[in-house]
Amino acid sequence: MYRPPAFREDRPELLHAAIRAHPLATLVTHGPSGLAANLVPFTLVPGEDGRDLLRAHLAKANPQLADLRAGGEALVIFQGPQAYVSPSWYPSKQEHGKVVPTWNYILVQAHGRPRVTDDSDWLRAQIDALTTLQEAGRDDPWAVADAPDDYVAAQLRGIAGVEIAVERIEGKWKTSQNQPAANRDGVIAGLRDLDPGSAMAAAMARQ
Repeated sequence: MYRPPAFREDRPELLHAAIRAHPLATLVTHGPSGLAANLVPFTLVPGEDGRDLLRAHLAKANPQLADLRAGGEALVIFQGPQAYVSPSWYPSKQEHGKVVPTWNYILVQAHGRPRVTDDSDWLRAQIDALTTLQEAGRDDPWAVADAPDDYVAAQLRGIAGVEIAVERIEGKWKTSQNQPAANRDGVIAGLRDLDPGSAMAAAMARQ
């Protein structure tokens, strides 16, 4: 990933927070049929050897499983908030006009070698963990145990688990850090005019 110094982000706590806030990732592999990519929700857990573990599940009918079972390197891409940035939000536009549009975004990429499992206990634990995280905060959260046991067992037989020990992780926070403070403030104000709850504006304010 191209990461100019102004946009590099390597602090584990921020990378982990972005993954947990945006768990639906693009899983990219390479095999005999070429490149394959699928959107897959992941959970992030600490590994016993100090390396982070990314866990997910895929349908057994998904042909990408063949690449994963082969154990070649996988790339997992998590995308956070993103937003188009209009030059009209920069005060410097009025001063000299030397401004162009851009796009702000937050991105995390994790690399590692996958391990595939068909173990039903592992799968149930992963499904439980993913569901608990996503249902948190609801007044009446749904749990996997709410479904009939035989139905859950049948669903588990149709999926395979994937665990990726993260060998390399890197982030890119492109949030107008290369702009003067007045321009950054202008972008935050412009984004909030469009959407008072803008996630990108909030990310820029925290940066």
